[in-house]
Amino acid sequence: MSSLADEPCEACTSDDEPLTSDEYSEYLDSVRSDVWEVVDDHHLTAHYEFDDFRDALEFTYEIGELAEEEWHHPDIALAWGEVEVEMWTHKIDGLHKTDFVMAARMDRLYGPYEPEE
Repeated sequence: MSSLADEPCEACTSDDEPLTSDEYSEYLDSVRSDVWEVVDDHHLTAHYEFDDFRDALEFTYEIGELAEEEWHHPDIALAWGEVEVEMWTHKIDGLHKTDFVMAARMDRLYGPYEPEE
């Protein structure tokens, strides 16, 4: 979906500062605005919708595999027809570019599951 999804997930250091709204605005423009939002300039939340439980479950599994691969783990809530994701970089207690790269990758994973309207 976006070139942001192709960028590496680079770990931050404890010397890094969380992104400000001016700094993360360009990254936010590269993820799905109908899915993702920034809450309190601190974390990202997403709400993905599905046609059934099975698709939501499989998408959740794919997010888990991505998280393990990149060693960047979001909070995930699974319910019938929906998956909610909450993500931030715990080491700096705020947002880092990697959070947005992961969000863009999740958007890419979602493509095959997106319900037709």
